[in-house]
Amino acid sequence: MHRKISSLIASASIALVVVLGVAWQVQAQDAKTPYPSMAPLDQYLIADRSAEIALAQSAAPDSISRDAEVMVLTRQGYETAVKGKNGFVCMVWRSWAAGFDDPEFWNPKLRAPVCFNPPAARFSVPLTIKKTGLVLAGRSKAQMLDAFKTAFDKKELREPESGAMCFMLSKQGYLNDHAANWHPHLMFFASATEPALWGADAPGSPVIVIKDLDSHFSLFLVPVIKWSDGTPAPPYDH
Repeated sequence: MHRKISSLIASASIALVVVLGVAWQVQAQDAKTPYPSMAPLDQYLIADRSAEIALAQSAAPDSISRDAEVMVLTRQGYETAVKGKNGFVCMVWRSWAAGFDDPEFWNPKLRAPVCFNPPAARFSVPLTIKKTGLVLAGRSKAQMLDAFKTAFDKKELREPESGAMCFMLSKQGYLNDHAANWHPHLMFFASATEPALWGADAPGSPVIVIKDLDSHFSLFLVPVIKWSDGTPAPPYDH
């Protein structure tokens, strides 16, 4: 069960190293992590609240993010800074949004703007809030896994529902030390399915899949050609 919950957390939270390619992941896991423990909390916070709001909103086009709820990270966890009207939720993920085995799990430089549609928000926002609370409470990774197992068993956290997707179109983000802000992309959460049904990972296809049978769902990443401000993105080569 712990393996399933760990996979669920990692996939739901972008599995940030996927953008670097499988080969780099293997090498990174074999190398000593440059971030062995959590840095002082101040390094993860954004002092200017308005700057964090703007960064979160940059995850999606203005036509969507201007009416979205915006959450910011405080010393007590994520809290609502702007009330929304359209059911979307924008926030800036920190490094612990990645999987527990990610070598940059504690990288204080990481800032990943993301904007969830309503189905994805109902799934991922509570998960992010829960994980952040455990991090701020100083829990170990093993304790976090136990807490998530209990939360899922009690139905306090849910698995993704149909139609769950999110925008990651910000040119201001910093996903990790190797990819910086990578490419603007959309992410779709779906029940476990064959990648071929989405044309994922096929030669020439822009669709990338993260699939884990234990977690019973797949995460599809689709790079797009423009950032949220409408400017063109660099060409994407699968």
